[in-house]
Amino acid sequence: MIDHPKIFKKITDSIITIVLYVLLLALIAGTLRILLDIRTVAIDSLDGGFSKIVVNVLTLFIVIEFFKTFADYSKLERIKLTDITDVTILITMREVTVGLYSKSFGYETIFALSALLLVLGVIRVLAVNYSPEKI
Repeated sequence: MIDHPKIFKKITDSIITIVLYVLLLALIAGTLRILLDIRTVAIDSLDGGFSKIVVNVLTLFIVIEFFKTFADYSKLERIKLTDITDVTILITMREVTVGLYSKSFGYETIFALSALLLVLGVIRVLAVNYSPEKI
């Protein structure tokens, strides 16, 4: 008889492993891109090159958090709420930073993203305080 849960676990483990390798390649490529952008800061204006490096570093942090989430999933076979909120907070912070550097956001957008960050921060604190591991 076919053991469906065992087949499902093998397939999901294989997919997670592939995603982890892809994220590892993205981390390496992102790091190389940041190192190459340092040259841009020296050649171009400090303002334009600096904003490019800040955006790339924040993007790299997002990839690191995704890597951490998938690595935890491969060990624990569950996704933690704190990991998801961390990734979402980083994505929101990146968007706020990009919007502020490019001066493309109005005060309404910055206010909305700030409110989202506040809510995500509260969710993160509640997830830590009421973690199933503590109970």
